[in-house]
Amino acid sequence: MGGAKPRTAQAKAVKPIRTLKKTKSHRVRNIICGFLAGILSIAALLGTVSHILPAEIQAWPYVPIIVSLVPWFAILAVIALICGIVSKRTMSVLLAIAAIALQVWWQYPFFYNETKLPRAAIAAVSGASANTQDDYARLMTCNVFKGRADAQEIVDVVRSERVEVLALQETTDAFVDELNKAGIGDLLPYAQVASSDGVYGNGLWSAGPLVDPADDDDVDSSASFMPGATVAFNDGQTQIRFVSVHTTSPTDGYWQQWKRSLDELGRLRYDTSRRYVFMGDFNATDDHAPFRNFLGTRFADAAKQAAGGLVFTWPANIDYVPTFAGIDHIVLDSGMLAGRAKSLKIDGSDHKALLATVQFDV
Repeated sequence: MGGAKPRTAQAKAVKPIRTLKKTKSHRVRNIICGFLAGILSIAALLGTVSHILPAEIQAWPYVPIIVSLVPWFAILAVIALICGIVSKRTMSVLLAIAAIALQVWWQYPFFYNETKLPRAAIAAVSGASANTQDDYARLMTCNVFKGRADAQEIVDVVRSERVEVLALQETTDAFVDELNKAGIGDLLPYAQVASSDGVYGNGLWSAGPLVDPADDDDVDSSASFMPGATVAFNDGQTQIRFVSVHTTSPTDGYWQQWKRSLDELGRLRYDTSRRYVFMGDFNATDDHAPFRNFLGTRFADAAKQAAGGLVFTWPANIDYVPTFAGIDHIVLDSGMLAGRAKSLKIDGSDHKALLATVQFDV
């Protein structure tokens, strides 16, 4: 009688505790990354495409604020892309790539321009003092925050940068007095300031005579008096009309007025009797459709032409908050070219000063 063979128990493979913990850790990581990828990729794409919203929609409550953040949505898109790759969320990856591609397409002109200022332009604005007898100029604009900016610092910048035309916004009588005491008249002896409410004004200062200055407003603006005046360059052969600009801020209750003030500037596209340079606080970035509509095919943003990167000017006085919006501009008429655009912090102001070198006849 044969005995039965014992059954051999087939041992099951048991995963080490370390492997189980690692697998669980990866699962948690993928869930978190997947969630972030989904939320951030949608937010990045929606924020990015706000650039192309019609001007009427961009004037809806709070939309102008979102649009002013458009370049920063690129950071969300990059984070979403990384999280999407880690968690293998294909849709999130595609949305993030779309947002990044649009950002590159729209912001690329701020970083590259085939046409550069000639060396003669750089040399011309690097002399011992401002000179309006050539075809080049160093320009500067700054919102002085209701007269709280450091007047002496502005004069020092005008001197060190050889500024030939200066535009200031939100001046007060007391601030203009401080500016004069600081010596602005020694550098830019010609001035024109206008105030629509008798308190805060906009003004122009120039190294050369201000011809045909506007008593109040060159724009017929509902926002503020925007004084203009003509300055002659190149032995009088080049006549440029400068305007100090300050549009309505997009704040609660003033959304439509903000768009209207930019539309009013846009009417000057049809004035072909003068060549314009607008300098000031436009309360709008290149991502705002009303600002781009103002530019049209005639005018150009100097910072964009200079192609030195995005130039942010606001806010400049809040601790731990970076300057994130380029709402101050130097806008040039056709046939002009800008270079060496940059922003500088001015003590006491909530805006940085914006400077650019301009060639008037290209």
